[in-house]
This record gives sequence, structure tokens and C-alpha cells, in this order.
Amino acid sequence: CIRDSLCVMPEVKFYKYQGTGNDFVLIDDREQLLKDLGKDLIGRWCDRRFGIGADGVILLRNHPECDFEMLYFNPDGSQSLCGNGSRCVVKFAHDLGIIDKLCTFMAVDGQQQGFIDQSTISIKMQDVAKPEEVDGEYFVDTGSPHHVKMVQQLSKVDVHKEGKTIRNSKRYRPGGTNVNFIEPANGEVCIRTFERGVEDETLSCGTGVTAVALVMASRGYTSPVSVKAVGGDLQVSFNRQADHSFRDIYLSGPAEKVYEGTIHY
Repeated sequence: CIRDSLCVMPEVKFYKYQGTGNDFVLIDDREQLLKDLGKDLIGRWCDRRFGIGADGVILLRNHPECDFEMLYFNPDGSQSLCGNGSRCVVKFAHDLGIIDKLCTFMAVDGQQQGFIDQSTISIKMQDVAKPEEVDGEYFVDTGSPHHVKMVQQLSKVDVHKEGKTIRNSKRYRPGGTNVNFIEPANGEVCIRTFERGVEDETLSCGTGVTAVALVMASRGYTSPVSVKAVGGDLQVSFNRQADHSFRDIYLSGPAEKVYEGTIHY
């Protein structure tokens, strides 16, 4: 292309954050300059070879009733609630000086609350209905849909193959579901997750960890439940109700900035 002012590609500043290995591209878009993000651009930014590399893109924007708004995009351009993404954007807002230790923010499923206690970042999740059990497997909606399957020898499970099959199964059409494979041991739970929208295994999934903790609560575990993802440990606390639904659900764990930079937009 001709080297003149009309050919200069604008750049956008981004920040890379991760929460137990679930990584995100975060952008301070309080001036709302990024109004035409398309799925191709989001996919390019998330690509680990041709872009920044991430499990999702998050825009932080102003909101009239909350401290900020979080717009979360999966690599395929779809939107959903993301637990670890929510924890990362709380840390991001703190690093930007927008909040101190407590905050409210708007997400795709409504208003959320965030809390910072030194290196632990927590969010309060929406109330969750009793997990649905079918043939020893479970379905839980924690703001995002999750299928939970107990397995033996978790490390040997082909998460991509089996997760993709369940994700696209007739039961979950047309939208699909996230899929969590778990192995309880010594009062804790190990988890591996196939994430819808990413369409692959991720190192951690906050809404999936929450779903698994509530499933284990229905099997006798007490609050808080510790869940060991491939990328690190998370804790879920909750109050179980008489009808076996759950309230006062908190997802807690680490979140941190990895680096920052600019990329062509």
C-alpha cells in the first residue's frame, strides 16, 4: 500500500491478564472508541500465532449505575459470562485506579460485585438453581451453561474430543454447552474444561469451577469447595437453600497482569 497518512493503521493499547491460566486481552474503552469490533478481529487478537493470544477479549467501559461495565467476547465473537474474566477485569479496574477494594460492574447476565483482598480477587455470582442430574452426569447454569461429568484418570481424558461431542450433542442444541470433566479426591476436586466459544480445552474456567463446586455440594461437600484446575486453584463458597438451590456464591482466586502493549486495529 502507498506510504502516506491515509495508509497508517491505528493502534490500540491492550493489557494481558490471566486468572489461573485463563488469559484475556483487556482494553480500557471508557471513551468507547472501539465500536466496530467484529468476530474476525476478535479471533485474530485471540490467535496464539497471528495475534496476542488469549481465551477472550474484554472491553472495560463506563456505566451509569455501576463502577464500570465489562463486555466479554469469546474468540468466536460470541458473548457470555466469564468468571475468571470477571475476576481479571476487577483487578484491571483496580490497577487503572477506577476502584479500590470493592466494586459493582455490569456483565452480560446483570450486575456483579467484585472484591479484592491482597492477591485474592473474588466475584459474587448470580443465584443458581439445583443442578440437574441425568444418568450420573449433571447440568448447571452458572451464568454460562455447564455439563459436568465425573471420570477416573482425569489426566488421560481426551478433553477436546469428548468435550466437543457433548458440547454439540442433541441435548444442548442449538446453543451448545461448556463441558467439565472432574475427579474428586481428598476433599478437593480436579477439573479439566472444554469451553464453548473457545472450542478447545482451557487451563481454567471460572463458571465451570463454580458449577463443579455446586455439583459437589449436592453430593455432600461443604462450603467452601476447593477446585484444582490445570492452571491453578480456585475456591467457591456458597449458601445452600432448602430447595437445594444456591445463593451467596463467591468465586475466589488469583488474577494478575502479564504484560501490556499495542496492536493494530
